Amino acid sequence: MKIAIMGYGTVGSGVYEVLVTNAAGIATRAGEAITVERILDLREFPDHPEAHKFTKNVDDIINDKEIGLVVETMGGTEPAFTFACRAMKSGKSYVTSNKELVAAKGPELMALAEENGVSFLFEASVGGGIPIIMPLKECLAGNEISEIMGILNGTTNYILTQMFSCGASFADALAEAQKKGYAEANPDADVLGYDTCRKIAILTSLACGKHVDFSRIPTEGITGIDEIDVAFAESLRSSVKLVGYSSVKDGKAYCRVAPMVIPHDHPLYSVEDVFNAILVTGNAIGDCMFYGRGAGKLPTASAVVSDVIAATTGKISIPPTWKRTDEDVFADVSSSASRRMIRVSSDAAEDVKALFTCISSATTPKAPNEIAFTIDAVSEADFAEKAAKLGDKLIKSIYLA
Repeated sequence: MKIAIMGYGTVGSGVYEVLVTNAAGIATRAGEAITVERILDLREFPDHPEAHKFTKNVDDIINDKEIGLVVETMGGTEPAFTFACRAMKSGKSYVTSNKELVAAKGPELMALAEENGVSFLFEASVGGGIPIIMPLKECLAGNEISEIMGILNGTTNYILTQMFSCGASFADALAEAQKKGYAEANPDADVLGYDTCRKIAILTSLACGKHVDFSRIPTEGITGIDEIDVAFAESLRSSVKLVGYSSVKDGKAYCRVAPMVIPHDHPLYSVEDVFNAILVTGNAIGDCMFYGRGAGKLPTASAVVSDVIAATTGKISIPPTWKRTDEDVFADVSSSASRRMIRVSSDAAEDVKALFTCISSATTPKAPNEIAFTIDAVSEADFAEKAAKLGDKLIKSIYLA
């Protein structure tokens, strides 16, 4: 099997490295040797051991009949979508780590793969090296998935870990993440929750079999988390994580991306640093958690190469995993119920107790004029109504696991 790699950045170079380093074992598992025939990138790599394989022209890949599979690690919707369509129409399978592409154009590309008798695989689009796409498609196919919640972004998890374990401010933790290469110079996709949003859209689409439009998912990042939130969470024996969440009932999905207070006895509490974890609830299996490195050169490349082997051996399901539909897949957000941690001014304590069912409360020297309560599940509509009664006395609300 001769393949091409489109995009030779962190992940693309990792794919090449894994294929070369583990060539013998991969050939055994795939039933044949897998070699990189072409690499597409606009940059020059004169010192690369196979510099002659680099090209800046995608036609060199599309028109090469010996290339049977394309790996795309460029990111973004275009030109990746155009390249994917051209590759599959020319009879080549397509493997991608591109969550933007899968979240936006997944149904069209899966249908195109079916029409052309090729594979479209995207294990690395969610969770980096953590196997999650194939388990949802196949291993857990006998379940009705009712809930998915996960820490899906290593950058934000690293930042929040630094804020809790080292007492760092958000700005300092972000700067450290950028210094270590965990965060981009422009970190908006991570810290504003966009990356997590696309990933939970993909997972929810898999769970309900219908396309979930990521642009409609309420999304909040971690830029508003401060040292007082950290102090209150610690007083409650909890931490704060950026969580992608979805629940599916009767074919309808409720989704959100937001910071969440995670109690000490919750499975996601101990997930720290750049690690990811995804908790899936099925009606047959119950709770099942997937944990590991959710990003990075070699972990993500590992997932890409697993798809390459799957496509080579033909041990995959061709039919589309989810489809775009005219039916509105989203549940009524106002009726969904969630627990919360709320911060209020100290003089609002009795008002809170009268309005909500309180679970616990906490104070901190860092905010002597405030008190935090954890409150039992209340619908979005009811919470908005009761929050209005508190007025300016309600300082902040954070979802509670």
